Amino acid sequence: MSDRHGRFAWYELLTTDMAAAKDFYGRVVGWEAKREAAAFPYTVFSAGKTEIGGLMELPPDARRMGAMPRWVGYVEVDDIDGTVDRLKRLGGSVFVPPTDSNIGRVSIVADPQTATFGLVGGLKRGAPSKEPEKPGQVAWHELLAADEKKAFAFYSELFGWQPAPRENDLLETYQLIATGGRTFGGMFPKLPRVPIPFWLYYVEVVDIAAAVARVKEGGGRVVQGPMDLADGSWIARCIDPQGAMFSLQGKTSQTGIEAASTRELDWSAEWGGFTSRGKVVARPKG
Repeated sequence: MSDRHGRFAWYELLTTDMAAAKDFYGRVVGWEAKREAAAFPYTVFSAGKTEIGGLMELPPDARRMGAMPRWVGYVEVDDIDGTVDRLKRLGGSVFVPPTDSNIGRVSIVADPQTATFGLVGGLKRGAPSKEPEKPGQVAWHELLAADEKKAFAFYSELFGWQPAPRENDLLETYQLIATGGRTFGGMFPKLPRVPIPFWLYYVEVVDIAAAVARVKEGGGRVVQGPMDLADGSWIARCIDPQGAMFSLQGKTSQTGIEAASTRELDWSAEWGGFTSRGKVVARPKG
């Protein structure tokens, strides 16, 4: 088994406005965007010389079925066909069977609790980093699960992920996860009002206060945070202008940063005059 097996290695944003999304993320996290030669419109996001992921239109068929703009993280595997077979035996679902693409052989799947993610074999673009993430790179991966213990058992069997040592400031239900001796994310139970489990990806930024300001200036929304962590860093969960959820993490040089106190992650069936299952809004507690 290679040392790249089981690591998140590529990220794709499926959106309804590629031009607007390219401009938004360029301003917020500093990504450069380059059009890729492919059979369909595809743009590659980069942080400096490091390729992060792709940008593409949300397929019309998916829109008709109610799919919303979203980020999909791809886990690199040595044998994608074998991994898909094992996933099905473990109770997962396959939306797109292993298919050759411009980034490698890919498959879109879901765990038994319906959280969607991607698999990729023979990745042609980017690569998982062994070093601490730099600004612009995806630094953390978080699964909001229906049952974090069952979810961990599934991913451990599928990819060989291990439990990481628990930190003192973490909730008992927050399960840190590691592969190859490196902690890369966590799993915890979603709030009951969140209708579906999902993966959330955190982009490292130089200054969380400045990045949050750019989210708002660019037409996005901050639905939770900024919140300070025990190590001195901050996180914020956000929604881009097209409705895809993402997160930011980083330190700040600004002493006047406003910490979250009255807002929490919430879900609504109606937002902005459109009825759409699974959109995220922020509401005052109580």
